[in-house]
Amino acid sequence: MENNTAPKLEKKPVIFSGIQPTSGSFTLGNYLGAVKNWSKLQDSYNCAYSIVNMHAITVRQDPAQLKKNTLSAFALILACGVDPEKSIAFIQSHVKTHAELAWVLNCYTQFGELSRMTQFKDKSAKHADNINAGLFTYPSLMAADILLYQTNLVPVGADQKQHLELARDIALRFNGLYGNVFQVPDGYIPKTAARIMSLADPGKKMSKSDENAKATVFLLDPPDTIIKKFKSAVTDSEALVAYREDKPGINNLMSIYSAVTGASIEEIETQFAGKGYGDFKLAVGEAVVEELRPIQEKHARLLADKAYLESCYRAGAEKALGISQRTLDKVYKKVGFLPY
Repeated sequence: MENNTAPKLEKKPVIFSGIQPTSGSFTLGNYLGAVKNWSKLQDSYNCAYSIVNMHAITVRQDPAQLKKNTLSAFALILACGVDPEKSIAFIQSHVKTHAELAWVLNCYTQFGELSRMTQFKDKSAKHADNINAGLFTYPSLMAADILLYQTNLVPVGADQKQHLELARDIALRFNGLYGNVFQVPDGYIPKTAARIMSLADPGKKMSKSDENAKATVFLLDPPDTIIKKFKSAVTDSEALVAYREDKPGINNLMSIYSAVTGASIEEIETQFAGKGYGDFKLAVGEAVVEELRPIQEKHARLLADKAYLESCYRAGAEKALGISQRTLDKVYKKVGFLPY
């Protein structure tokens, strides 16, 4: 059924990005690597930002907690600067076209392609008691998330490049069979994005699933918790604040300090010349606390106004459905589904 009430977007490149609500709070790595940049993109791009709660259930969730985490995560993207008047901000499960297109794309995705996905191998090893079909096929859902909005650009980190490549391959395969149905998306790597590593093991990325509580800073961590985590951050024995290949712990802390203060690496080296790691770790922790303070305050205000949040996510879902339905209608027509 053709949807003629869909909102017409001003002609700007389209950006889609989604984030899972699995812990209710994003990590400092999520924020500095992606979410901080979302608000800056809103004037130059048509942006669609989604809390991808359907992806979350590939791993067992407590239903009540997932519901709470989803609302908290939605409030958090608004607190981080996503403007629901400028961007489409929505919750994935509210927009039925995501699941509907995902099924069609499953039928245009090869088993071998999915079996090569690194994250499937990693999560299967981690959750050996629950290697479900959704865990295997969720890259097709991710492709649907992106392709529904005729997305030009997808902000990606190194761990998501493989999924974006698959979405591109699916789009090209479908277009090759049926004509120009999907925009083939490209990756977008913001110049200001920082790759934030674990505070306990700077050789791996900061992750919300890290079992070491000291490894990860969450956006909603209390200030004293943030300070403690930075004070315990793994460094080295040299006691020299300098950016070098053999100093991954200090490099990570310098990257964080640079991202939240705007100071260059050279300026940081000068500022902390002759000072020990204790002073530097405390300074990084305090800078992060100040960066997150207004976000935490706005998040608390938003969560206290459930009616406003509901009005935002309902409006976002309606906009998202209007746009994505046009793509789904075209796909259904191309594959030969009888119109409703």
